[in-house]
Amino acid sequence: MRRSPVLLSLLTLLTLLLSAVSWRPWPHLRANTTDLAFGDNKKFEGSSEFVHLKYHMGPVLTADITVHTIWYGTWQHRQKKIIREFINSISAADSKPPSVAGWWKTVQLYTDQTGHNISRSVKLGAEKNDRFYSHGKALTRLSIQSVIKSAVSATTRPLPTNPQGGLYLLLTSDDVTVQDFCGQVCGFHYFTFPSIVGYTLPYAWVGNSAKQCPGICAYPFAVPEYMPGLKPLKSPNGDVGVEGMISVIAHEIAELASNPLVNAWYAGQDPTAPVEIADLCEGIYGTGGGGSYTGQLMVDRDGATYNMNGIRRRFLVQWVWSHVLSYCTGPNALDQ
Repeated sequence: MRRSPVLLSLLTLLTLLLSAVSWRPWPHLRANTTDLAFGDNKKFEGSSEFVHLKYHMGPVLTADITVHTIWYGTWQHRQKKIIREFINSISAADSKPPSVAGWWKTVQLYTDQTGHNISRSVKLGAEKNDRFYSHGKALTRLSIQSVIKSAVSATTRPLPTNPQGGLYLLLTSDDVTVQDFCGQVCGFHYFTFPSIVGYTLPYAWVGNSAKQCPGICAYPFAVPEYMPGLKPLKSPNGDVGVEGMISVIAHEIAELASNPLVNAWYAGQDPTAPVEIADLCEGIYGTGGGGSYTGQLMVDRDGATYNMNGIRRRFLVQWVWSHVLSYCTGPNALDQ
């Protein structure tokens, strides 16, 4: 969770505060307070003693989840294939363990006030290509909602509007700048304002950092310039920018499912600054992870690093918080 500077208008300030469910995978040089709390034990980035995740009676996504994607800007076919396969892998129960579907099982543990769990079904829905940059190459948090409005109200093949199980994923190409991108966030989620879009729809934005800040948003496949002695890891699918996006997409989908209207599962007393189930495990990808250490990962025969399997590909995806276990966990945990 990172905060942004005060913006020029009150409406933009409101959007900033309420959509502060933001994330960047590279922990800064600040000391990790949890590392200090646990000393040499870096298995957890929190525990039931230090983390007070609560349910605030709002809805979670219990209906089958359909991800409608907006491809904003210029995208290669192979880049789209990687992202599509990751999303399809969320419900691919037959994938070789440790799997993306196994990772989603932790997300499924979260329930609404009636006791219904988050849906196990996550599938790709309709897509919209905005290759001509309809709102320019420099987007703000508010103009992101305008892009979504254009997609759902288009005269030809508009995206369907399904507030129950529909999830809207806006992905910006590597030549698009977004307010606070790189400096503050790699992605964020919230819900659309009816005054702008016409509907209340849960959505997430994630940007391709390849040309702007790969050391921040595509770590550990790229490293920050201020750490010249650290070597980047080899990515499993050969595209550093997209590989970085995968984990951010996973982060935001997990939080959209468990906190779609920012009134369900989160820690902290302030709903405008919630700490959610993926925020609690930021930067942790394997056993022992915490602070600046990703945790124990796997390496394939080509030297690429990953921690879970998809349908046909391998991915590196951050862990999420389990309110049942009261710590961060993933399908590649060595103690499972």
